[in-house]
Amino acid sequence: MDLTYSEEEEAFRARLREWLDLSLPKLPARPDPLDWPGRRAYDTTWQRLLYDAGYADVHWDASPTQRLIFLEETERAGAPYVGANFVGLLHAGPTIAAEGTAWQRERWLPPVLRGDEIWCQGFSEPDAGSDLASLRTRAVRDGDDYVVTGSKIWTSHAEVADWCELLVRTDPEAPRHRGISWLAMPMDAPGVTVRPLRTLAGSAEFAEVFLDEVRVPVANRVGEENDGWRVTMVTLSFERGTAFVGEVVACRRTLGELAAAARANGTWDDPVLRRRLGRLGAEFRALWRLIQWNVSESQQTGGVPGIGGSVFKLRYSHARQELYEAAAEVLGPDAFDLDRQWAADRLSSLSYTIAAGTSQIQRNIVAERILGLPKGR
Repeated sequence: MDLTYSEEEEAFRARLREWLDLSLPKLPARPDPLDWPGRRAYDTTWQRLLYDAGYADVHWDASPTQRLIFLEETERAGAPYVGANFVGLLHAGPTIAAEGTAWQRERWLPPVLRGDEIWCQGFSEPDAGSDLASLRTRAVRDGDDYVVTGSKIWTSHAEVADWCELLVRTDPEAPRHRGISWLAMPMDAPGVTVRPLRTLAGSAEFAEVFLDEVRVPVANRVGEENDGWRVTMVTLSFERGTAFVGEVVACRRTLGELAAAARANGTWDDPVLRRRLGRLGAEFRALWRLIQWNVSESQQTGGVPGIGGSVFKLRYSHARQELYEAAAEVLGPDAFDLDRQWAADRLSSLSYTIAAGTSQIQRNIVAERILGLPKGR
């Protein structure tokens, strides 16, 4: 499999670098990380700049390799990440692009690309844990609407979102993987209550969402009724397969900064730390090659990442945690100072073996769908 870039792709890279050099100095100062309304405004301003320059649709209409180059170059240039627009650009948007009707694509994709609308993810539930198929939020058909009742937890960016990609149970009698539907729910609908959840770092990018007889038009269903599990697998393939690309680039940069800091403060003299940083360097180089392999495979299969994304997600989650444990060794007592970026990132890294499917779930996927092992009983 060819993992090199073509002349056309390298030309795309050069044009993007030139535009980034001209555009990034025009951005306003970054907001306080804990100010999510401010971060929404900042992130959507950046998204509008991308839209006006013709780069906003790179996540959907460009080739998978061009998407890879875009994420690589914007991260290396220090450009804003998708931030509050994460779910819309990297989860819901690609899913609607792949599975939605012409009307749904026209209604929802342009506002996401322009930065006009923000999405959140309503998948996890308090009583379902990592077993997503055990969700209990009900959607009962009533004419042209579904009436939705239930609750979600760990709903990303719910407090600043306009729409929610929502999983609901539309047939409680069907086998649990077959009675689920994927809905686009307006967050300002009557009956929606959002309660932010504070993280260890004090931020509130997650929330509980309570749904009390919320009416969602049937026209907002993506895919057929009770076919939501299949649609969800499309969403999760994007979440696990390509959504973390920019973060791998960031981790490789952080690793270099860690090595420089260790040389400066004397911790580099510890051979155990040096070996740890060297092994992490190899880990992230291998992960980058795995990304290229997954993207190449995606390009051959219509743009939807395959199950190789689970291999990547599993290893990346643990490598990121190991990276910031090494950062704590370099920082020493400053590792407890949350005003230090590496200290805050260390707390954030704890969630990675849970977010986007726990490591236990990823191991099951790898065992059953790649290695062909029998399911446990």
